[in-house]
Amino acid sequence: MSVVTDMVRHKLTPSSLPKWKQVLALARHKGILRPRDLDELGIAREYLNKLHQEGFFERVGRGLYRLTDGEIGRFAQIAEIAKRVPKGVICLISALDFHELTTQIPHQIWLAIPPKDRAPRIPYPPLRIIRLAERPLHFGVETHTIDGVDVKVFSAAKTVADCFKFRNQVGLDVALEALRDCYRQKKATMDQLWKAAEVCRMTNVMRPYLESLT
Repeated sequence: MSVVTDMVRHKLTPSSLPKWKQVLALARHKGILRPRDLDELGIAREYLNKLHQEGFFERVGRGLYRLTDGEIGRFAQIAEIAKRVPKGVICLISALDFHELTTQIPHQIWLAIPPKDRAPRIPYPPLRIIRLAERPLHFGVETHTIDGVDVKVFSAAKTVADCFKFRNQVGLDVALEALRDCYRQKKATMDQLWKAAEVCRMTNVMRPYLESLT
């Protein structure tokens, strides 16, 4: 479904509106805009920069704009990264934080990408890149809407298994805390945890900890 069709379906912006109102309505619908998002409205991309200069938008990254009066959510930086790296999946500490499975405060965005993809060059927010093979990269991916942006985040079970796989980077204590909280808070079933462990080839590592929960 095109941007225009989706907006009409939600009665957001009739084509009879002035250009600037169409762009503002699109921004409220999508959360974060890139100049190319204006293409389907038939509005020149330069119009977005003009509205930025007039104070309607703030630039939150290279080629990324958000309404200046828009509410900035807790996970706004994750939304920015998702907009700029659509093939990436939020993982490890950032995913734990999203699922409320850690006391750690992420100072960077942990992002999983395909093994052969070039690492995105984004000065801010800071990124921590993890490369995953095809099966673990596509397993357990959930899509959540954050500030109007579709963001791919690994499920709670997959995130826990990833933490064991990358325990040398995140710490075994973090992985164990996440596993206990995940099961206690019922954010994943035992079957889901075992399946995630199998996909991440962590079955033997996680077995004693999983068995201790039952």
